[in-house]
Order: sequence, then C-alpha cells, then structure tokens
Amino acid sequence: MVPYQSCTDQELVSLIRVDDHGAFSEIYHRYSGILYLHAYKKLNDREEAKDIVQELFTVLWNKRTEFTSCTHLSGYLYTAIRNRVIKVIAHKSVESAYYSSLQAAFQQGNAVSDHLIRERELSRLIEKEIDALPPKMRCVFTLSRKAYLSHREIAEKLDLSEATVKKQVNNALKILRAKFETLLCICIFLSFFF
Repeated sequence: MVPYQSCTDQELVSLIRVDDHGAFSEIYHRYSGILYLHAYKKLNDREEAKDIVQELFTVLWNKRTEFTSCTHLSGYLYTAIRNRVIKVIAHKSVESAYYSSLQAAFQQGNAVSDHLIRERELSRLIEKEIDALPPKMRCVFTLSRKAYLSHREIAEKLDLSEATVKKQVNNALKILRAKFETLLCICIFLSFFF
C-alpha cells in the first residue's frame, strides 16, 4: 500500500493519472478545506463555496489523464478555485444588473419602455464583454460580426491565415456564450411572464 500522506504533490498527480483513487483522496483531503475557506471568504455563501470546490475536484478527476506533471499543484488548485469564484461573482453581477433594469422598467409600467430598456442593457452588456476580449480576438470578431467581412477578407486585411481567423471567431463566441449563458436563461424565463 502506498503511504499517500508522505507523497509529494507531484507524486500524487502521477498516481491519479493512472487512476489511483487513494492518491486522489489524499489530494482532496490535503487541499479541499483551504480551497473551501478561500471560496467562502470571497463568496460569503457556504453552499456555493462547497459547490465550486466539488466541481473543481470533479473536473480534476475527470481530466486526470490529461493532467500534466505539476510541480505546483497547490498553485494550480488555487488559481482554478479563484477563476471559479470570479466566474460566480461575474454571473451575479450580470444577473443583478439585469434584475435592476427589469425592476426599473416594470415600475414604469410601460411594456414598450421595458423592452427598450432590456434591449439597451443587453446591448451594453454584450459590448462590454466584447471589449473585454483579448485585442487580436476582439479585432477579428468585430470585423466578422459588425463589419460583416468573411474569414478570407479578415485574413487578408490582418495578414493572418483563414484558420487563425476562424479559430479567433470561434474562441470569441465560446467566451461570449459562457458569459451570457445565465443571462439568456433568465431572458427566456421572463419572456413567458411578461
């Protein structure tokens, strides 16, 4: 039997890559508590903190064979939990802004104004997220979606390959879809009631 508690992080990572459940349990026991405390401190929500820690370890196990040698497992786990916390906070921010705009529109009592306000708010949020894309990706995406240029035209204009242009557009769409997934669900839900 392997003495997991005396294994280094790097040894544990090597073991989980070959489906060693004991090594995974050791990593979980070694880091789940501190990751939970960090998430809880930022979110101030016990259940949400537990959920994102569980999600992180589920992903770690499911992608164990893809996991490369890791000299700083603690740094990797901390960064991963931090990114999940940021994502949760960002989703709450978008939801809060959307709820605020809905509440303001509802109080006005004018359905036309309500739709216009929601449309403007959604357009503003989309523009904000497009502006947050990396510069090269933002430029390619803007030429594709706002200037309506083909991948070939963008490639020629920016001196890139068509494959690079296609990849940049697809990556931008993935990023934007992920950011607006929650917002879209809320819009669909509310469209049934208003």
